Amino acid sequence: MARLSLRPNNRLFSTPLQTHNHPFLSLSLYTITPPSFPHLKSRVKCSASGTERVRESKKIPNNLIKEDLPKLPNPGSDSEALGTEQNWPPWKNIPERYKLIGATSLAFVICNMDKVNLSIAIIPMSHQFGWSSSVAGLVQSSFFWGYALSQLPGGWLSKIFGGRKVLEIGVFTWSFATALVPLLAGFMPGLIFSRILVGIGEGVSPSAATDLIARTIPVGERSRAVGFVFGGLSLGSVLGLLLAPPIIQTFNWESVFYLFGLLGIGWFIGFQFLGEEEVSHRGDETTTSHKPENTTREELGNSLKEIPWKSFFKSSAVWAMIYTHFCGSWGHYTCLSWLPTYFSEALSLNLRDAAWVSILPPLASIFVTSLASQFADYLISNGVETTTVRKICQTIAFVAPAICMTLSSVDIGLPPWEIAGILTAGLALSSFALSGLYCTHQDISPEYASILLGITNTVGAVPGIVGVALTGFLLDSTHSWTMSLFAPSIFFYLTGTVVWLAFASSKPQKFSKDHDS
Repeated sequence: MARLSLRPNNRLFSTPLQTHNHPFLSLSLYTITPPSFPHLKSRVKCSASGTERVRESKKIPNNLIKEDLPKLPNPGSDSEALGTEQNWPPWKNIPERYKLIGATSLAFVICNMDKVNLSIAIIPMSHQFGWSSSVAGLVQSSFFWGYALSQLPGGWLSKIFGGRKVLEIGVFTWSFATALVPLLAGFMPGLIFSRILVGIGEGVSPSAATDLIARTIPVGERSRAVGFVFGGLSLGSVLGLLLAPPIIQTFNWESVFYLFGLLGIGWFIGFQFLGEEEVSHRGDETTTSHKPENTTREELGNSLKEIPWKSFFKSSAVWAMIYTHFCGSWGHYTCLSWLPTYFSEALSLNLRDAAWVSILPPLASIFVTSLASQFADYLISNGVETTTVRKICQTIAFVAPAICMTLSSVDIGLPPWEIAGILTAGLALSSFALSGLYCTHQDISPEYASILLGITNTVGAVPGIVGVALTGFLLDSTHSWTMSLFAPSIFFYLTGTVVWLAFASSKPQKFSKDHDS
């Protein structure tokens, strides 16, 4: 049988190759390695019908060396330099979907920094401008007007253009609007407009993040992905509450808005350097790709008509998500906005101490979020039904804060730090919702996950508008933190638990226009 063998004279390697079956031809080729070994020679040995001819040359053509031969690294420093180059920067070899998830989590950190900064700054701002609790509540609730208005558009745009593009526009919008707050603070309509704009920018972000997760993360990793991304909100609350007081006391309240706004603009610039590649599969499933940026107005209109709105609202699982999101948001948003004031006035803590105590719930939530996501994914990977896991996690997220708020609101002579500890435990355990409600949108329909979150988050933003303002009104009327802050939250936590256990489901559902007719 004919044989072609490839090997250098110095015997570093040998690569035999098979040629066409020929009974009389035997060809052996001896070649050199790449140019880093110029002292090697090449030799071609041919034999046919017993006659052997040897031909030797000093030089191998460059195109043969570059294209046909494997390259070997130089010994010593050259190989080390090559290894360093291949592994630098450290994130070079990280899968693209993890880079996107990491950047999204960082955006959520900045998101809540810009959300909670007003809950600290509202105290000196109220003193400067002479605002009552009702006016302060109105200013804080204006954020949620924009937040509610942008939920459905954010979900729809994320489905059409992809979550990445919507996220980066949202971050730039809310960061720019944050920097405008000090310039418009003396003019109430302007101040409210700037906070509405912050709400619009932040309102599209949850749907954008949900779209990214639904496109890239398989169900067995989804709890951790959701926990990691939305856990950035807790870290953002910690950093915002930690940094805002010293910035305000060292400079002034205006500076906190300028600095936090610049952080978001810096993120926007850095995000442009992240690779454009987007992973388009989740396990064995393939996601629906989004339309290009040059989509026409007619195509956008048709895509909006193609969404099976009626099919959504015929699902009891969707209605369970809507009401549960409303209930969870009532407790979350009212506490996020009013706890610093509660700690300052009800527990007689100064601005710095009130801010430090306000850090404890989101700080503990970071730990709880990690624990809950690992717990949920472990149960699912061990065969526990996904719906059962989501119900367990969401029940913990509601019952725990309801119990802790009840203990805090009853006058049993507890010292301030014990009350703060009880509230911290309850609000931290509410982070189990990230492995409950917030995973259900992707569970039942990855294709429409961003739209479904837009629907539930729109209703979930209503407590930010009504609840935050109503808390201030009730506080002025009753002068009772129990009646204004805790009692409504306890009611919604308990009723939300009942509805969730009765109607929630994570089974994949087929939403289509056929079901609308």
